[in-house]
Amino acid sequence: MNQTNQATSRAGEARARPLRVFVIDDHPMIRHGLAAMIKAERDFEWVGDATDGEEAVRSAPAHSPDLLLVDMVMPRMDGVATIKALKPLLPSAHFVVLTSVLDPYEVKRAMEAGAGAYLLKNASTQELVTVMHTAMRGQRVLAPEVSDALMAGDRAPRPGSDLTQRERELLALMARGLSNQEISNRLGIAMPTVKFHVTNILAKLHADNRTEAVLTALKHKLVTLE
Repeated sequence: MNQTNQATSRAGEARARPLRVFVIDDHPMIRHGLAAMIKAERDFEWVGDATDGEEAVRSAPAHSPDLLLVDMVMPRMDGVATIKALKPLLPSAHFVVLTSVLDPYEVKRAMEAGAGAYLLKNASTQELVTVMHTAMRGQRVLAPEVSDALMAGDRAPRPGSDLTQRERELLALMARGLSNQEISNRLGIAMPTVKFHVTNILAKLHADNRTEAVLTALKHKLVTLE
């Protein structure tokens, strides 16, 4: 066989090789179900899984996966942090988010981090297989529900987008557990002014109390606890 035919043969073999898939999800039933599905597909090969992002960073690179299925909500590292950590370690790999989270902001975070697809866990096996093939071709794909949520999210302002700089300062202190009196002392403003700002913050975040406002702020990354 001449060199041209040998190269063509090797390329054909590379294309025929099953795509190596690694699963990252903290729910055992999801991992086992995906492993069974992948093993039943001729085009894919299950090569391993991890219960969270930290474990995936330690173990996934050794398996040289072509594609990784990543949950969004996991202990220690969420899906976005996991993708960001693995991208430099697996530069040629593709990432598909498979989650129950339907939040436009989280979808955008995942895609910006490098996810090639965003699919919900209620997807059928055939839908998942199709999305995996599409992601491997370098094309971005979103579940229909995800696309609808993104369109709705684009029409609606993000929670907290209308907060003033002073209100954001107060919100950050609220997130750290400071009382109104402590906030008054810290910022050097009168108590009635603090109460006025807190009332505005609750209204703008559509929150009934301080705890709900802080949870909303943390969810939408308006403040951090670092």
